[in-house]
Amino acid sequence: MPYEPPTHTVERSIRATTGAKIIAGVDEVGRGAWAGPVTVCAAVTGLRRPPVGLTDSKLISPKRRAELAEEVEKWVTSHALGHASPEEIDELGMTAALRLAAGRALDALPVRPDAVILDGKHDYLGQPWRVRTVIKGDQSCIAVAAASVLAKVRRDAMMAELAAESAQYAVFGFGENAGYPSPVHKAALRQWGPTPYHRLSWSYLDALPQWRHLKKIRISAEAAELESGGQLGFDF
Repeated sequence: MPYEPPTHTVERSIRATTGAKIIAGVDEVGRGAWAGPVTVCAAVTGLRRPPVGLTDSKLISPKRRAELAEEVEKWVTSHALGHASPEEIDELGMTAALRLAAGRALDALPVRPDAVILDGKHDYLGQPWRVRTVIKGDQSCIAVAAASVLAKVRRDAMMAELAAESAQYAVFGFGENAGYPSPVHKAALRQWGPTPYHRLSWSYLDALPQWRHLKKIRISAEAAELESGGQLGFDF
């Protein structure tokens, strides 16, 4: 079933109801990965016609996604990326890490947005940002789709660069799985244990008795909340 292309409908609505002029679309990638950062992109597009084929990055082939990212980088009014490291994810929990990464992305924009369109149903940004959450915003909102593509391509490239850095990291297949739990990744974890780029507070370590002693326990109330991506059980 073909997907409807994203539009500027939400941006126009925000402009009409709030008077906002600069609106950033924000999307993240890496929430469910076991290794690597969580990456957030903030993209400002104005109301111009987008490059052909722009939509949720998950619906685009890797080859086309890389090509489209080059087009989007030239097309957007501005964009910026923010990252939260595995150590920050372990210390803060995913919700706070997302807030940190998104804040870094938004602060790095050349002009502060008047409003933010955030993909999903949960506003993890909060004050002082004026936020409109949109479920599947990466499929329906042009600015969020642009952020989706730019975040995905950049984070994938970061993980591929990590895999190329040394044979120690290449065995995890980061260039192919971007830190997500593929069979190759799971097999390498069983044999070699986690790298410095792994998230050590997540429950996958519970299934690895020989490495379980490395697990980090978060102690703050917010950080201890159950995070759906990191608290699922996996059959090794």
